[in-house]
Amino acid sequence: MKKLALALLVVAAAVGGMGVLRRSTGPKINFVRVERTTLVSTLSTNGKVEPFEWEAIRAERPGIIASVAVRDGQTVSKDETIATISDPSLETEMEATEARVAEARADLSALESGGKPAELSDIESSLKQSHLELEQQRKDAAALDRLAAKQAATRVEADAARQKVLQTEATIEGLEQRRQSLVAKTDLEVARARLQDAEAAMRLARERAAQSVVRAPLAGAIYGLVARPGAYVNAGDLLANVGQLDRLRVRLYVDEPELGRVAEQQPVSIAWDALPGKQWNGVVEHMPSAIQPLGTRQVGEVICLIANPQHELIPGTNVDATIRTAVVENALVIPKETLRRDTQGTYVYRLESDTIERRAVKIGVSSIGQVQVTEGLAAADAVALPTDTPLKPGERVTPLVPPLPATP
Repeated sequence: MKKLALALLVVAAAVGGMGVLRRSTGPKINFVRVERTTLVSTLSTNGKVEPFEWEAIRAERPGIIASVAVRDGQTVSKDETIATISDPSLETEMEATEARVAEARADLSALESGGKPAELSDIESSLKQSHLELEQQRKDAAALDRLAAKQAATRVEADAARQKVLQTEATIEGLEQRRQSLVAKTDLEVARARLQDAEAAMRLARERAAQSVVRAPLAGAIYGLVARPGAYVNAGDLLANVGQLDRLRVRLYVDEPELGRVAEQQPVSIAWDALPGKQWNGVVEHMPSAIQPLGTRQVGEVICLIANPQHELIPGTNVDATIRTAVVENALVIPKETLRRDTQGTYVYRLESDTIERRAVKIGVSSIGQVQVTEGLAAADAVALPTDTPLKPGERVTPLVPPLPATP
């Protein structure tokens, strides 16, 4: 019986000793070392791609799109045909104005030639006939004068022959005057004015017809094509855009609190979900001048300039962006999750022998997972990682900490 009591006493002492030992060693806590490294601070956001130089292609006149000669992404030269717009009323107008010009030219040509062709032809025919008759009458009158001088014809016959000559000469003079009176100066002026009006109407119709052919205002790549054959468009409707895609602008939406980290010429990288693994690089070109709402966000629009030599990135697409806001060489860094905050400020739990102490710290730039410590810690210090176990300054712990780096 005494032996059993003694055994129970030994067991109780052992259990008590283990409890005391456990209390003296404290809870197991994971720690990390403060290290020196090059810290790259980045800011992630989203944005939209725009061409560096571009113009909208719009319909210059209403009508039905007869044909579309391009496709999205196609490279075109300046003045290359993009689409054609059909309007039956314009075709009728063209034919009418061309007919008016032809008629006006014919009338002017006839007046400049002496009159209307039919009337002038009648006068010319009469003049020709009268000249033939006059020639014959003069021969007859001369012959009768010779015969009368020889007493072979009477003087009355000779005088009658000369009278016919005078009558025919008067007829010819009348025809000449009639021919000259066919075209007055005012008639020519009116005809010329009518021709000018007809030609002006034809030029206007041709200009309108030229507007039916939509051409590229500059060389570049087609994007945002909305023109479709058979669709009706009004003057000014957007058909497509054309832009130069070797360089692109990306409009990034940076939240207002983060704008202080961004500056011109900072490096930027762009990613597009449609081409995973592909990256485009550039720099911040222009900072915003105002803050504006974007959904529930208040953002500044930061403009970046991006190289796009293969034309793979398409204007109008939504992209993700990373701005490299700072690079600190030989920075003291700790994981962000080791930072703690309360009303007294920012601090960490630093390992001192086998206890923890509260250490206030000042921080600098940060990356996705790390933050620079500018005051409060030294290289190789150990700081506590987050734990479910409540910690108190001065508490004894069992530290799980990486070994110190080997000295070279």
